[in-house]
Amino acid sequence: MDIAYWFVAGLLSLFYLYSGGIKVIRSRERLRPMMAWVDDTPMPVVRTLGVLEVLGAIGLVLPPLTGTAPWLAPVAAGGLVVLQVGATAVHLRRGDRRIALNLGLLVAAAGAGWLATTWL
Repeated sequence: MDIAYWFVAGLLSLFYLYSGGIKVIRSRERLRPMMAWVDDTPMPVVRTLGVLEVLGAIGLVLPPLTGTAPWLAPVAAGGLVVLQVGATAVHLRRGDRRIALNLGLLVAAAGAGWLATTWL
């Protein structure tokens, strides 16, 4: 179970560190080719989502790695699940039916949350 958790959590962390990092750093114009929804979203919200993604990525890895507050790992995974539910809703509301990545991330985050409970 530990190997499965670290595999899933590691991949999710890499994805969310990148995705969240670019939302925090890049301008709307540089985000637009990858994320058309930024046109309809105020930049402070985009930046906040980026910060939440980065914090979620750190929360998946750092607490179990250090042994300090390991209960934060399933909480971080739950937060990422909520984030993907919202992202899926935004895509569907915009008429964008390409939600496979969002659903895959949702399932992976839910799996990481479940796997994280094995050491609590």
